[in-house]
Amino acid sequence: MADKQELARIFADIAMLLTLKGDNPFKIRAYETAARIVEELDGDLADFVASGRMDATKGVGQAIGQKIREYVDTGRLAYYDELKASVPAVLFELVKIPGLGPKKALQLHEQLDINSVGELEYACRENRLATLPGFGAKTQERILAGIEYVKRFQGQFLLADAWPLAEKIAALLGAQPGVAAAAVAGSIRRRKETVKDIDIVTAAAEPASVAAHVVTLPGVEKVIGQGPTKTSVQLANGMNMDVRAVRPEEFAAALHHFTGSKEHHVRLRGLAKDKGLKINEYGIETTAGERLPVADEAAFYCALGLAYIEPELREDTGEVEAAAAGTLPALVTAGDIRGVFHLHTTFSDGSATPAEMAAAARERGWGYLGVTDHSRTAVYARGLRLETVAEQRREIERLNAAAPGFTIFAGIECDILADGSLDYPDEVLAGFDFVIASVHSAFRQSEADMTRRIIRAMENRYVGAIGHPTGRILLARDGYAVDLAAVIAAAAATGTVVEINASPYRLDLDWRWCRKAKEAGVMLTINPDAHAPEELDYVQYGAAVARKGWLTAADIVNTRPAAAALALLRRKRN
Repeated sequence: MADKQELARIFADIAMLLTLKGDNPFKIRAYETAARIVEELDGDLADFVASGRMDATKGVGQAIGQKIREYVDTGRLAYYDELKASVPAVLFELVKIPGLGPKKALQLHEQLDINSVGELEYACRENRLATLPGFGAKTQERILAGIEYVKRFQGQFLLADAWPLAEKIAALLGAQPGVAAAAVAGSIRRRKETVKDIDIVTAAAEPASVAAHVVTLPGVEKVIGQGPTKTSVQLANGMNMDVRAVRPEEFAAALHHFTGSKEHHVRLRGLAKDKGLKINEYGIETTAGERLPVADEAAFYCALGLAYIEPELREDTGEVEAAAAGTLPALVTAGDIRGVFHLHTTFSDGSATPAEMAAAARERGWGYLGVTDHSRTAVYARGLRLETVAEQRREIERLNAAAPGFTIFAGIECDILADGSLDYPDEVLAGFDFVIASVHSAFRQSEADMTRRIIRAMENRYVGAIGHPTGRILLARDGYAVDLAAVIAAAAATGTVVEINASPYRLDLDWRWCRKAKEAGVMLTINPDAHAPEELDYVQYGAAVARKGWLTAADIVNTRPAAAALALLRRKRN
């Protein structure tokens, strides 16, 4: 049986595609009308054609009628297939965003090279739509709101979307009568860059009572399952959440078990077996069935002859062996950060002035920040012309003179051009306190060309650090093809710092490569890539990446005082 709802959707898509192609408005309206007629049709589509009712229906002309017959006969529409193939596929995704019509979607694709919903969200976060003709700040806000609506149905979420929410829910549960403790577990606790759901473990003398609290939490949209020890719900943002309830004496073991990872647990179970023990979500037992007391996770690991392993490291990447040998690192924390070196202001695509960003940094207890507005090639981000560079330098000097005890460094995020040269000549680069070099264009180069491009940039004496080394945008765009092992080796050889870009949309360098960079002798820097004062808090996500990558405070440039940190970014100049 021909699907009239599907045909109605096809006709609506044809109208949208014709709009994108700037076709005749009357033709567009004809397909919109046809979509409505088919959608509201009573009875079977085939009968509509065979009975002659179609020919007598106002709004169904000869061309539309032929297409309805073709669909009834074949289940397809050749015209639609041809039309669809002539338009970039991303536009179908963009027009699903509430408030974003076909013409504006095409404009974003053509003028900002937007190729996914995630790229559009990132462009909005960087204020690139605020000055785009035909858009503006209010339209940008509406598009962001529309993206949030669409994201409900993606199935995967950024750590930054899940972590704060999970902590808030755990705090609400922990404050309920009869609940002794509540903690976030799962991939959020391990600080994976993207997560599928929220896991929370609670302790209560009567575990079954926790379910009653869970289903009444604000934001719970649907109850998926409810039992004496596990409650599963769907939240208003589309995330699923599992809440486990155990007795207080079982809490530490349950928290460990539901934190994961599976691979980490497999390794621990093998170790326990060798010691004549058995571990599960309720604790540690001897072969005789005697349960050993486990007051906390440290005691859990101690019973296995191991030092405590931080949740971020529980991925079976050597942490069990290091815990047995006593060689686990003292991981860096967000509190170790003393300043940052990558942020944007109103001089390019930021929403706050240097003074406002500096005030926000002081509120966070930092002693310095480095302003790195975009260089001139980044016209989409209002990159700095040479005269603007001088104007910004004067403003920074004025602010430093007015606020002794806090330092603003005049840096630049300089575009690495397609051939590996830099956006400014050396005599201009020499005038900046430091230079971060980044790739913002020509992403489709071969791996060999991209690798050569980045390495050539690192060979420039003024490039102190490489920004967001792979260019990825999480859940939106994979990184460009690049030989990271070769880039890290070149960073070590040239003394170039590698950035952990803490924007939750990037988290680049990936944690899996942080440890390799450390082992190669490369220093790293954690930077928020902030475009607004509140985004300085992105540092916590960068610290999570660093911790997951086995990094200590000594491995991070900006855990040092201002002068020492700057010296590391300028060491190649000597």
